[in-house]
Amino acid sequence: MTRLIVAAGGGGDAVAAAMLHAALYGDEDQAVILTYAWDRLLIDPVPGPRGPNNFTGLQRLTPAVWAVPAEARPIAPAGSTLPRLATELPHTFALIDPRHGVEGITRQLEELVSHLSPESIDLLDVGGDILARGDEPTLKSPLADAVTLAACCQVNAPIRLLVAGPGLDGELPPDELRGILGPLVHTFTTKDVEPISSVLEWHPSEATGMLAATARGVRGTCEMRDAGLPVPLTDEGPTAYEVDLDEALSRNQLARAITTTATLDEVEAHSREICGYSEIDYERNKAAWLKDQPPVKLDSDAVLSQLDQFEAGARHRGVTHTTFRRITEALSLNGSLREDLRQLLIGARPERYAAPLWKVN
Repeated sequence: MTRLIVAAGGGGDAVAAAMLHAALYGDEDQAVILTYAWDRLLIDPVPGPRGPNNFTGLQRLTPAVWAVPAEARPIAPAGSTLPRLATELPHTFALIDPRHGVEGITRQLEELVSHLSPESIDLLDVGGDILARGDEPTLKSPLADAVTLAACCQVNAPIRLLVAGPGLDGELPPDELRGILGPLVHTFTTKDVEPISSVLEWHPSEATGMLAATARGVRGTCEMRDAGLPVPLTDEGPTAYEVDLDEALSRNQLARAITTTATLDEVEAHSREICGYSEIDYERNKAAWLKDQPPVKLDSDAVLSQLDQFEAGARHRGVTHTTFRRITEALSLNGSLREDLRQLLIGARPERYAAPLWKVN
């Protein structure tokens, strides 16, 4: 028995897919998780998603679909979290290749469905930005979700859209999502987090990190990203809801516009027209800026002093928790130092580690 889970936005959605599988389906089988190789610049300094030509050691599943096994390696300068996920988790991670637009991903899905005859197909998005119209001022990363949504809507197979952790990505407020969400499918618990607990120690996803933290009982307000977005950690955090696939498509202007695209360039052009930007352009600009930044080493005393100042301001803003990415950015440290910073802080103040978040007060 095989189940297919499509990680709508890649990155942390793939980790959440493993947690979802354990929660809903247990150990009855292993999943094929179809996901992007699209990591933050601190992992992959090359803007945009990676394709099969950016890896060595891939395994062909179908003519258009490649799996990323533990022994696969990204070709420098590219980076990817997928080989390590394949090492630590029992699932097969298959690579979404967006180079041929929605038409290409639709073909990939159709081939997988034919090859696997899966018991079920879930399209999973953490946070709910897959339900965005495209003009929301808080929307930051609509492209990947819109592409997978558009492709899933064209496949002749029953696909269930699930939104986990409504609002936890900081892109759409929970109040805006409540009227769209369908029936509650599951409320995650500490037990559900156990299969991915080792991954949370190193994976940079903020939204999936907060999903796991709320499942472990963390409540409050978490500040995330370089912009310091405040995200409420409430009892809604560890939930997963079903959403009507056609309703999601009718809301998502970008997904509707890119249905017949055959290249990623076309998708980007539509994103600039409908949303006013392409997030890959943002990555291109940030990558160019980071390239010119001199390397910096951690000074423990200076970092802890800066942390005290940051936390004082955060408490004044009503913040109870934050992510290590946010701390890294707030202290003006290079993203490559995130793991060193994390080890320093946990070692110095272990009582403040609310895994995988940092407790401010």
